[in-house]
Amino acid sequence: MTLQKIKNEIKSIPPMRLILLGYLFIIFLGTVLLSLPIASSIGKFTDFSDAFFTATSATCVTGLIRFDTYTHWSFFGQFVILALIQIGGLGFMTWVISVITLTKKKIGFNTRFLMQNSISAPQVGGIIGLAKKIFKYTVIVEGIGALMLGLYFVPRLGVIRGIWFSIFHSISAFCNAGFDLMGYYKPFSSLTTVADNAYVNIIIIALIVVGGLGFIVWMDLLKNKFNFKKLGLHSRVVLIFSLSLIIIGTVGLFVFELGGDCYKDSSLGNKFLKSLFQSVSTRTAGMNSVDLSTMTDSSKFLMIILMLIGGSPGSTAGGMKTTTFAVLIMSVQAIFKRKQSIEIMRRRLDQSALQSAACIFITYLLLMTGSGMIISAIEGIPILSALFETGSAIGTVGMSLGVTTSLGLISKLIISGLMIFGRLGSITLLLAFSIDDRHANFKYPLGKLQIG
Repeated sequence: MTLQKIKNEIKSIPPMRLILLGYLFIIFLGTVLLSLPIASSIGKFTDFSDAFFTATSATCVTGLIRFDTYTHWSFFGQFVILALIQIGGLGFMTWVISVITLTKKKIGFNTRFLMQNSISAPQVGGIIGLAKKIFKYTVIVEGIGALMLGLYFVPRLGVIRGIWFSIFHSISAFCNAGFDLMGYYKPFSSLTTVADNAYVNIIIIALIVVGGLGFIVWMDLLKNKFNFKKLGLHSRVVLIFSLSLIIIGTVGLFVFELGGDCYKDSSLGNKFLKSLFQSVSTRTAGMNSVDLSTMTDSSKFLMIILMLIGGSPGSTAGGMKTTTFAVLIMSVQAIFKRKQSIEIMRRRLDQSALQSAACIFITYLLLMTGSGMIISAIEGIPILSALFETGSAIGTVGMSLGVTTSLGLISKLIISGLMIFGRLGSITLLLAFSIDDRHANFKYPLGKLQIG
């Protein structure tokens, strides 16, 4: 097959399918690298299925792990994981655009269109400039985060290890990935060893929030100099609902754990800090500052809901997204007020917004619950633990109640599929495999159905 024929074949592939294939290629490459002896701390091959699981988790910025990141993987393995996190967090198309720009090659419309879908940009126009800004501000934010974390890690771990820990955790937090190297202190401990350190917690929280707001919201805030009234509808909805979910999660976890064992022996201030951290992190970052297995069932269920909602469109976060949740909430309000259309902030939304939101919500809910029931039956674990695992996977969160390390092959494949689905989103995957309907304009006679 000639080069021209290969190019024509690639051009004939639907854009959404190309995005999926791009992620699968990155995952495959990461799997091969992580399975090599050089990637292991003991210099032995890692089982291919475990390497695939880890590569998928890193590329999909999830954080579910089979092995403790610090103790199992060598520096090379940790570097591969961090590279996959960065590529997955920004979207591989951002990196493609950046490389093409550096080589000064012309970027065609198809590539621009792919880029638009990859980062949920509102339009194709100005997409190259947007990609450059995303790359630039990502480096700046992650750099500032690393410098600030370095003030904590370097004095305690030395210059080399301290710098590496600072860079790794800054990128992981900003990309909402959930991977950490705190196994240096205790395997699988996440941030529990620094749970009472307000300085580290606040920096991690800030990185998670900034990464989870979305690139479009960043640009809008910078363009309008953080003047809320001048922001676009999308940015205002994202900011209001993100803040609301953080507050609801913090208060909910604080109240539910007052009589539990999780916050035992913690001061009132530390209880609030832990509640805030878990509320923010649960929305897709995946790091935890407390032992999740000791939390009450009410807290665990609240966290499943927060994981399912996730972050915002075009961000490093996963989940069904805050805007989807906002449309569903406002549609309920519209029905109660007997309004014909959904209204939000003195704007009327098109009916297609509700259709998309309902499609996303039902798809996420069915996949999470269906997969949870299957894993619960296969692994013989409580349904709440299984739902926590599947909610964490499809929301690309990375939190676990200790189930991940003992999963069998079938369960690992199910969780890997959920992570890929959660990173790309239901609309992207549905369009990737959709077939053009020649009768799309054909309409059946109107029917009536009693609802409720």
